[in-house]
Formats: sequence, C-alpha cells, structure tokens
Amino acid sequence: MYAVVGITGQVGGAAARTLLAQGEAVRAVVRNEAKAAHWAERGVDLVRADLTDAAALGRAFAGVDGAFAMLPANFDPAPGLPEARAINAALVEALRAAKTPKVVALSSIGAERTTGLGLITQLHLLEQALDRLEADRAYLRAGWFMENAAWDVPPARRTGTLQSFLLPLDRAIPMVATADIGATAADALTNGAWSGRRVIEVAGPRRYAPADLAASLGRALGRPVEPVVVPRERWEGLFREQGAINPAPRIEMLDGFNSGWIDFGVPGAERVSGRTALDEVVAQLVRTH
Repeated sequence: MYAVVGITGQVGGAAARTLLAQGEAVRAVVRNEAKAAHWAERGVDLVRADLTDAAALGRAFAGVDGAFAMLPANFDPAPGLPEARAINAALVEALRAAKTPKVVALSSIGAERTTGLGLITQLHLLEQALDRLEADRAYLRAGWFMENAAWDVPPARRTGTLQSFLLPLDRAIPMVATADIGATAADALTNGAWSGRRVIEVAGPRRYAPADLAASLGRALGRPVEPVVVPRERWEGLFREQGAINPAPRIEMLDGFNSGWIDFGVPGAERVSGRTALDEVVAQLVRTH
C-alpha cells in the first residue's frame, strides 16, 4: 500500500495511475472525498485529512510501505511562507508518528539553493523538513511543468501571441510533463533497491525555449503564434491585476530562471529524462482549454 498526497492534481494523479497500473494498492490523502470519488471507483482507499492536521495525516500514513508527499501549488504565498511551513511541520510529525519507511517528495529544479528562489523556496523548506526524518527519502527536483502552458492557450487562440515571462525567447530551459514526474515518483516508491537520501532531477526529452512553446501552440491551434516578451517592469502590476497580493516570490522565481540561477546540474544528483514531448502536452491542453 502506498499513500499519495495530491491525487486530484496532475502529479499526484499521475503517480497514482502509474501505481495502479503496476497492480499496487493506493491510499489517497484528500480534503474533499466527493472530488476524488472517481478514484474510489478504481479501488483507491480515500482518507480525509487536511495537510496541516498532523493527527489525521498520521492515520492516513499508518501501515503504508511508502508515501508520495507534495505541497499544493501556491503562487501567492504570504510573506515568510507560513502556509508551506505549517504543512511541512504536519507532514514531518505525521510521517514520523506513522514510521513511514520511504518518502518520495515532489520538489523543484533549483531547490538546493538557499536564496533567489522565490516560490521554489517552499520546496527548499520541504526538503529541509523531511531531512529531519530517519526514513529513506527521494526528492524529485522537477523542471518547469509543460502543463503551465494551459494559461497560454486562451490568449494564443484569441490573439495569436504567447506573452512570455521567460526570456530571452530563444533560451531553452528544462521542462517536463507531469505524467513523467508521476511515473518517476511511482518508480521510486516501488523500487526497493535504494536507501538513504536521493536527489532526482526530472526533465523532459530535451530543453524548450519560449519560441518552442509558441511553435507548439501554433501547430496545435492551426495558426501562427508569435512569442512576445512581457517587459519586467510590467510584471508586478500584471500579477496584482490577476489578484496576487504578494507577487514578489513569483517575480524572484522568474528572475532565477531567466538568469540561469535556477537550473539542473547538482553534483551527485540522478537524472531522469521523460519521454513526453512538449507538442504532446500542448495538443492535449488545446483540446481541453
């Protein structure tokens, strides 16, 4: 039995699908059982627990052979990241109480850095917290999610442009499909031939630039899509117009990618290259958005 946090999301869902396809039993940690009802129909054991409730999480992790842990996406955290800190503390308390032998956690490219990470600081803190455990643990430092392009589909369809915060437009960065991250998580959970602490850099089959993303959108939409740089001086205002209260961490993260500060190549890290190409992900996003 393997516990999965975030099963109603992209990476947690991919991890669960892979585990089920391998014939493994899955227990899902959910806040809303109704939202995860289709998983129950597939034989998944649903356990209701808020991610800040250590006692409920402990019950969810009890008796499992391993757990997949992750933080819910938070693009507008409060200063000091109290939301992530509270979840990290509850996860550690629960995993320690349940004596979970193996933990695989979704982290991020760049999480080894201590400064200049912005939003990724939440994952740096997650790794620090889980390192207090005696359990075997693997950190999946994933590249930029290809599925982030979901935000770009409607404006590309409407205007024929890709408004890019990544620059320059021809600079390629590591990107990866969530399906490949989930498959890597499942493999790390079920492969018993390791112990201790692992860092796994999870990338796609190659790096992609904003210009590549625009070309993929164009092929999927059947119309030319031009990549256009959004000037940095406009970022804060745009993010606030979108509802952000604290846009500074998001800006710092983008600066980290654009400067090359956030990248792969950590000494001693393993590398997994997924098979899913950007065209495949973008085509699916165009069909569903």
